[in-house]
Amino acid sequence: MPRPYLPPYNTLRKIAEVCTVTTPPPRLLIPQDEIAQLLRRLAWELRRDYLGKDLVVVGILKGAFVFMADLVRLLDLPLQVDFVRVASYGAGVRPTSAPRFSLRPHLPLIGRHLLVVEDIVDTGRTTSSVLRYLDRQRPASLRLCALLSKPSRREVPVVINYLGAAIPDLFVVGYGLDAAEQHRNLPYIAYLER
Repeated sequence: MPRPYLPPYNTLRKIAEVCTVTTPPPRLLIPQDEIAQLLRRLAWELRRDYLGKDLVVVGILKGAFVFMADLVRLLDLPLQVDFVRVASYGAGVRPTSAPRFSLRPHLPLIGRHLLVVEDIVDTGRTTSSVLRYLDRQRPASLRLCALLSKPSRREVPVVINYLGAAIPDLFVVGYGLDAAEQHRNLPYIAYLER
């Protein structure tokens, strides 16, 4: 029977060093029950404003996927769903560059009512880029629904038509938000110590 491959000792040592680095656990910021209340309020506002309209909900991936899924399930009105994917953070906790689109909507958007769903509006650069792009698609209307906003970090003005909550300048994770692809699955919103 052949022996299994083992990487060189130096490689194993480097892997062990990476695996043993500990970071403090996320600290609770917004519990599940408060998120549920925010969702119900936002859904009520959206039903009121979009009843009888040709609605397309456009989520900004990846962060907004949990928020958007829960939100659209509460909207008892006809709608279609599409996505954009924009990268601006990389593996860090600060935006690293100008936002880059890696996925654009596939549905026809001309003359339709677009609701952009975002997890968090931080500097405003990513959200502003998405809104400018979608506005060029000539929709009947274009509005933004954000779960969270960090007004103290804003570099680019962004109008948030429907807002869950404003938060201080904390790096938040959970409920779809991540730190280097970790913590998205937390059912609450927490923050990481810097």
